[in-house]
Amino acid sequence: MNNLQLYIAIGVPVLLNFGTVLAFFLLLNGNMNTRLDAMNRRFDDMRDLWRAELHRVEEVLDARLKHLEER
Repeated sequence: MNNLQLYIAIGVPVLLNFGTVLAFFLLLNGNMNTRLDAMNRRFDDMRDLWRAELHRVEEVLDARLKHLEER
C-alpha cells in the first residue's frame, strides 16, 4: 500500500462525513429560518391584535369618562 492509497483510504471517508454534516447543517439552517420567520409573523400579528384591543378599551373608557363628566 503506497502513500496515495493511504491518503485516499483516510481522506475519502473524512470528506464524505464532512459533506454529509455540511449538507445536514445547511438543511437545518434553512428550516430554522423558515420557522423563525413564521414565529416572527405570529408575534407581529399578536402585537397588532393587542394594539387593536387596547385601542378599543381606551375608546370604551373614554366614553365612560365622558358620560361621567356630563353628569
